Amino acid sequence: MMNRVVLVGRLTKDPDLRYTPNGVAVANFTVAVNRPFSNQQGDREADFINCVVWRRAAENLANFMKKGSLIGVDGRIQTRSFDNQEGKRVFITEVVAETIQFLESKGSSQGDRGSAGFQTNQNPSQNNYDRRNNEEDPFANNGEPIDLSDDDLPF
Repeated sequence: MMNRVVLVGRLTKDPDLRYTPNGVAVANFTVAVNRPFSNQQGDREADFINCVVWRRAAENLANFMKKGSLIGVDGRIQTRSFDNQEGKRVFITEVVAETIQFLESKGSSQGDRGSAGFQTNQNPSQNNYDRRNNEEDPFANNGEPIDLSDDDLPF
């Protein structure tokens, strides 16, 4: 059996972060995913897919992404049901996200949707050359040892 979902879309509103009575973080969110075709009027339609994510990923999503942010979701479809306050049975279908990828930086503007938060370089070798010329020479210390402590290392 296989139950796998991969989505790329934009958040329709800020994620709703809550905590269970045991202190486990859970975030509910909706992703708008464009359909790969246009309707008869030539407009692109979108599907609005409800998702849920748990624990640290839920906190990261709520802290770093907001309405309009482009994200990738990898997970599975889950269905559940409950009786509402009127006693009617309510069925819910949602994607349980196992991993979420942030596809643009937190500070990306909505108006820059074409690049999806990534900078594209027309001539990357020219940019590297300019960057090298504007930085200090890393070999200027004539081979002397570099003083590093364990706190300076990222691992």
